[in-house]
Amino acid sequence: MQETHKYTNEDGTIVWKPKQCEHTGICFRGLQSVFDPRRRPWIVADGATTAEITKQIAACPSGAISWHPKEQVPSE
Repeated sequence: MQETHKYTNEDGTIVWKPKQCEHTGICFRGLQSVFDPRRRPWIVADGATTAEITKQIAACPSGAISWHPKEQVPSE
């Protein structure tokens, strides 16, 4: 089973799969209010609107970051 980290806000959950991540920094450069590897936790799900978050997640080249609406959060 692949390791995952989940970060939730009132609309849904950001799921990050670290072993799948290519560490390109696209998420960080595009939306620092949510994605910032210099802080812990490095993802703050309340840092932007759902539309901004999903737009930035769509730019992830590896698919290591995904968005799941509140009613569709995957189990481990």
